Amino acid sequence: MKYKNFAFTALALAASSVAFAQSSDTQVTLYGTLDANVQVLDGARTLSRTQSGGLQESRIGVRGSEDLGGGLKAFFTLESGINLDDGSNGQGSFWGRQAFVGLATPYGKVSLGRQYSSIYDLTSEFSQFSNVASGASTAVIGGFGGYEPVRGSNNSATGNGGPTRVNNSIKLESANYSGFSAGALWGAGEVAGDTFGNRISDIHGRYTGYGFDAMVSVVNDKSDVLGQNVRTVSAAAAYDWGNYRFNGGVIQVDDRSAADLDGKGYWLGASYRMGQHVFKGQYVESKNAGALADGKTQAFGVGYEYDLSKRTALYSSLTRFKNDGTGYVDRAAGAIPVGLTDADHRNLTEFVAGIRHSF
Repeated sequence: MKYKNFAFTALALAASSVAFAQSSDTQVTLYGTLDANVQVLDGARTLSRTQSGGLQESRIGVRGSEDLGGGLKAFFTLESGINLDDGSNGQGSFWGRQAFVGLATPYGKVSLGRQYSSIYDLTSEFSQFSNVASGASTAVIGGFGGYEPVRGSNNSATGNGGPTRVNNSIKLESANYSGFSAGALWGAGEVAGDTFGNRISDIHGRYTGYGFDAMVSVVNDKSDVLGQNVRTVSAAAAYDWGNYRFNGGVIQVDDRSAADLDGKGYWLGASYRMGQHVFKGQYVESKNAGALADGKTQAFGVGYEYDLSKRTALYSSLTRFKNDGTGYVDRAAGAIPVGLTDADHRNLTEFVAGIRHSF
C-alpha cells in the first residue's frame, strides 16, 4: 500500500509540474535524430561496415523556452551526440553537441555555453550533404564542417572545443531586418593574464530573401600557449527555384603559426525534389598550401533520398574520391580505416545505404 501511495503521489506531483509549466508559458521539447547506414569502401582494399550518421549525425536533445513578457524570452538547448553503431558518445562528453542558455529580445538574442560557430551553420545549411568530417560519403562529400579537409585537423588551436563547436562562449545574434542578420561569438580560452591571446572570435553576416540565401564568416582561433594562430574565412550561397536547389561555398584557412598548415577548398551542389523523391549531387575540392605543399583531393558524390514520412527517410549515395600530390589531403582520410588507401592506391570509391528517423 505504501508503494501505491508513493506512486500516486509521484503522478500527482508530475501532473502539477506540467500544469505549472503550461500556466507559466514554458515549453520543453525532447527531440532527436537516429541515422545508421551500411558502407562499402573500395580502395587499396575493400571494406564493408555499419556506420552512424549519413544524412545527419545521430543525437538526442532537450530544448525549451519561457515567455517572460514584454518581448523577453528565456531559452536553452542540451544536445548529446550518439554513435548508433556502438552506442558510444559522439563528441566525447555527454552534452557534447550543444549546451547553452540565453535570453531573446525583439532586437536579437544572447546565449552562453558550448555553441555552434558560424562555420557549422555555413557548411551545413548550404550543403547538399552533411558537413561532418567523418562518416559516410553523404557526410564526407558535404561542406567543410571544420579544418579537416584543408588543415588536417578538426580541433581548435586553443583546445576550446573545435572551430565548429566552441566551449566557454558567449554568442550574440541580431534579429532579422528585411532579410539581413548578423552575429558574433567569443570563446574564452580562460588563461590567466592572457585573455586576448587565447580565444576564438567569430563574426558573420547573412541575407535571406526572394529564394536567395547567402552567408559570410570570419573565425580567428588563437593560442599563445600553444603557439597557434589560425584564421578561417568562408562564404556560401544557395538559391531555390521551384523544386530545384543550387548551392556552393568556399573556405580559406590561413595558418599564421610555425606549422603553416594553410589550405582552401570549395563545393558546388544541386538537388531536385519530385514528391517523396530527392536526387542530389555535389562536387568538393580540397587543396593544401604552405608546409603541406601541393596536396589536393577531388570528390564527386550523387545521392538519392526517399521520404517514407515527414520523419523517416531512406537514402543512398555513391562517391568517388581522387587524391593527388605529394602531400595530398585525402578527403576521406578522417572517415576511413588506416590502410584502405596507400601511396599506390590513393583513390577511393564509396557506396552507402541507410535510414534516418527524427522525432
